[in-house]
Amino acid sequence: MMQAIDPNLLLLGWLIRSTLEMSTPLVLAALGGMFSEKSGIVNIGLEGMMLMGAFTAAAVSWYTGNPWLGLLGGIASGGLLAVVHAVACVTFKGNQIVSGTGVILFASGFTTVMLKVVWNAQGASDPVTKIPDVYINPIKDVPILGTAFGQMSPIVYLMFVMVALSYYVLYRTPFGLRVRASGEDPSTLDTAGVNVDHVRFVAVVISGCLAGFGGSYLSISFLGFFGKLMTGGQGFIALAALIFGNWTPIGCLLAGVFFGFLNGFQNTIQILNVPELQLYLNFVKMLPYVLVVVALAGIRKSIPPKAVGTAYEKEAKA
Repeated sequence: MMQAIDPNLLLLGWLIRSTLEMSTPLVLAALGGMFSEKSGIVNIGLEGMMLMGAFTAAAVSWYTGNPWLGLLGGIASGGLLAVVHAVACVTFKGNQIVSGTGVILFASGFTTVMLKVVWNAQGASDPVTKIPDVYINPIKDVPILGTAFGQMSPIVYLMFVMVALSYYVLYRTPFGLRVRASGEDPSTLDTAGVNVDHVRFVAVVISGCLAGFGGSYLSISFLGFFGKLMTGGQGFIALAALIFGNWTPIGCLLAGVFFGFLNGFQNTIQILNVPELQLYLNFVKMLPYVLVVVALAGIRKSIPPKAVGTAYEKEAKA
């Protein structure tokens, strides 16, 4: 006879799982923002790139029935939108904030129109084929661990892989060194014979791909459909996680998990359905956005790359 599992352990396991699920898009987008800003280009367009990734992933999965193709499509669409941002900011030295805002507005309008075109819907698409969860049978009956990790989207595990890979690329490869130099002292990089614009362009495209990755997770792994403006400000929370994380991969992970915990805690309160706790639900929902304001106000001591937000003009030879 199976022994009954303590409901408190079940709830704790579920909270851990919910935290990781909510953290995944934030961490992926924050990593993307890290590459862009480490190279010296501000990317507030993460929200738009996530939204474009979410729509494209859902559309490709719906048409083909293959969610993995949808994931590739979502990553590519985020990268394509980042190319637009890179052309505006790197090639033509445009205002990075204005360009990022334009990316968000374009993605919001485009995906809303295409939601009507593809699914003839105003609010949400038809259900699409999701990426199947990974089951770890040996731990399924283990208290807490079984509930938390026994069934999980593979993208959650890939999120940890991307953190490790980002750390390796940024701090252990020549390309990562060039990205960091581009954001700290681009003139020195230029003197060394490296094309600063090329490094920044590639970094921004990587940023868009990672944001598209995070958006794809929302539509074809977490929910299984595309909803109008479904990112709901997560791109901005990812920016806050980037600042809290001090522009480092590990920092992005920890800050993203913290914000994910706040979102997971909201769901836990709703599941408990305790009237006294429901009174605080709206306050808990508000917390991530309050902390975004706190982060952007710079209350936490964070040191951004010195040349971030500054277009680099190559000095003409005499």
